[in-house]
Amino acid sequence: MSEMLLQPGLVILAYLLGSISSAIIVCKLMGLGDPREAGSGNPGATNVLRIGGEKGKLAAAITLIGDMLKGVVPVWVAYALGFEPMWIVLVGFAAFIGHLYPLFFQFKGGKGVATMLGVLLALNFWAGLATAATWLFVAKVLKISSLSALIATFLAPMYVYFLTGEISWVLVTALMTAILFWRHRGNIQRLMSGEESLIKTK
Repeated sequence: MSEMLLQPGLVILAYLLGSISSAIIVCKLMGLGDPREAGSGNPGATNVLRIGGEKGKLAAAITLIGDMLKGVVPVWVAYALGFEPMWIVLVGFAAFIGHLYPLFFQFKGGKGVATMLGVLLALNFWAGLATAATWLFVAKVLKISSLSALIATFLAPMYVYFLTGEISWVLVTALMTAILFWRHRGNIQRLMSGEESLIKTK
């Protein structure tokens, strides 16, 4: 009976952890205002970098790490508790949903790229690394953050399939990808019209 309660209990805790918005908290602590009311309005690392000025790089780095850890930590806990693969990936999915629709911030969250990457790194390090490497490569070549994220996450279910063979993980990864594409629908429209902004480099 305790095991039956433990598994859904951790799923709920993972959602609550995901609901803690790294971007909003970091920006408030560093005096940068609310990222939902500046720049693109998205509470994520890219927008924190955009609005952060001199503090932008540090604030964005802390935000990125925080968002990734929201995916990593609950999945690691599920592993440590000996959960079955289906429950492990459901815990990660709950953290991902928490980031997108946070209970503590009026259900207005980020787009989920960093938290999804954290989940993948915790599920299988090599699948997560392949996804991250794809993002970095595309970003380096094309210099468009949203397109890099879309291509990397589109390939993520394939990486998970070939590196783990765990069908439940592949299906949930594909579901996260579909949701992430929906969250990026505005970016996709701008990409199609050639209006999406480039990554600024110095």
